[in-house]
Amino acid sequence: MGIILWIVFGALVGWIASLIMKTDAEQGAIMNIVVGIVGAVVGGWIMSIFGESGVTGFNISSFVVALLGAVVLIFIVKALRRA
Repeated sequence: MGIILWIVFGALVGWIASLIMKTDAEQGAIMNIVVGIVGAVVGGWIMSIFGESGVTGFNISSFVVALLGAVVLIFIVKALRRA
């Protein structure tokens, strides 16, 4: 994927993950992009543990994988902030 598509993909995934995890008010646009992109990497890593493919482009399965990773990432960050 090109850099612009990664930014759009990350923004969309990060925004939806922040809505799911109820952190939307705490995150801005840049943070949504970062969470989405890092979430795609985390989701790809999680899927590779199970022997499946991770993020392969701008499609529904990649979106779900990235969303899974972003939700896990936000969960971990929220847990660390409470500690």
